[in-house]
Amino acid sequence: MAEAANHPKPVTVSSLTAQIKGLLEGNFTKIYVEAEISGWKRYPSGHCYFTLKDDGAQISAVMFASAFERCRAKDGLKDGAKVVVYANVTVYPPRGNYQLVVLAAKLSGEGDLMQRYLELKAKLEAEGLFDAARKRPLPYLPRRIGIVTSEAGAVIHDMCTVLTRRFPAVEIRLYPSLVQGAEAPATIIAGIEYFNAQVDGASGCDATGVSRPRWRADLLIVARGGGSFEDLFCFNDEALVRAVAASKIPTISAVGHETDFTLCDFAADKRAGTPSIAAEIAVPLLSELTQRLELASTKLAVALRGKSEFTAQHLDFLAQSLAISLTEALGRAEHRLAGLVPRLDPALTLRLQSVSARLDKAEAKLTAYSPYGVLDRGYSLTTSADGLVIRDASALKVGERITTRFRSGAVAATVESIC
Repeated sequence: MAEAANHPKPVTVSSLTAQIKGLLEGNFTKIYVEAEISGWKRYPSGHCYFTLKDDGAQISAVMFASAFERCRAKDGLKDGAKVVVYANVTVYPPRGNYQLVVLAAKLSGEGDLMQRYLELKAKLEAEGLFDAARKRPLPYLPRRIGIVTSEAGAVIHDMCTVLTRRFPAVEIRLYPSLVQGAEAPATIIAGIEYFNAQVDGASGCDATGVSRPRWRADLLIVARGGGSFEDLFCFNDEALVRAVAASKIPTISAVGHETDFTLCDFAADKRAGTPSIAAEIAVPLLSELTQRLELASTKLAVALRGKSEFTAQHLDFLAQSLAISLTEALGRAEHRLAGLVPRLDPALTLRLQSVSARLDKAEAKLTAYSPYGVLDRGYSLTTSADGLVIRDASALKVGERITTRFRSGAVAATVESIC
């Protein structure tokens, strides 16, 4: 009991906190602090909560709505802004933490990280690295999607859930990387290079040396969830930004939230406000695609049916036009023929008379010149056995058969002598 009497009497946590509160709030009032804003967020109540930081430390801060509305520099208060604040130190006993209650603030220039961000952005922009002409359209229906992000946390789970819900047949492969800190850019670059290496060549070897077909991604997504400007700053690394721009695979950058912009966003072919939005952009909704195909099929059937009906009507019109044309042509021909018939009869009669006269004349000549015509005048015609007319007795030979024709009848004889 004597030893216990020598020890100081213990105090309660509340009592200790009250002493610290009195010490801090009594000695650190109406002070000026120069720092860089991080994690700036304004709530619907109008109160603003953020962190003030420098290279060595950071402290939580709050600026209540009334002070924010009076602040002339309120439009410039954001992540990365370098400010001088007029504030009081306060302690919040239920949680045992302390913070600055900012009464006023003014800008003292951009923060160091923001300045580095802006300088690198201007440099790469001048090189044309962010030009819209360099950006490629994303594949409408990628078969394989490569994702470079952390294997821990909700990002990869949410993305896979959205991707497979929208289009279950898509293949997904993760390259796990760091997404915060000084070592993160190198691991993200390694992931980008891994998927790009699969583009060239037909096959590769795994860790055991076995040759396997390459897994060629049609689309690449670089992603991480939300965070402060400092947390996301690794995505402003120059080497990483250049790797994103140089990717042979169309790339989506999905870093942070809608209001966060990193240099990777500007270098990628497409920026998504969040990783989940990137998954929605990456693949179409299967049900919508099915509906579009059904609608297209219906429209095609209607178009073909309409084309068929139009063609049939057109053929009917052509057939009718042809029939009319033929009828008209036939009518014209009949009319011409009817006009020619009266003229044809006299012409034919005259032509027949002329032909008949020519035939009679030819017949008379034929009769006059016929060798048989002399037979009527008492002459005879002698021919050899082969039918040749005998004009000279010397042409005959003794014993040769001859035929002599008279006006009526003929006799055959054998030559006995030649006189």
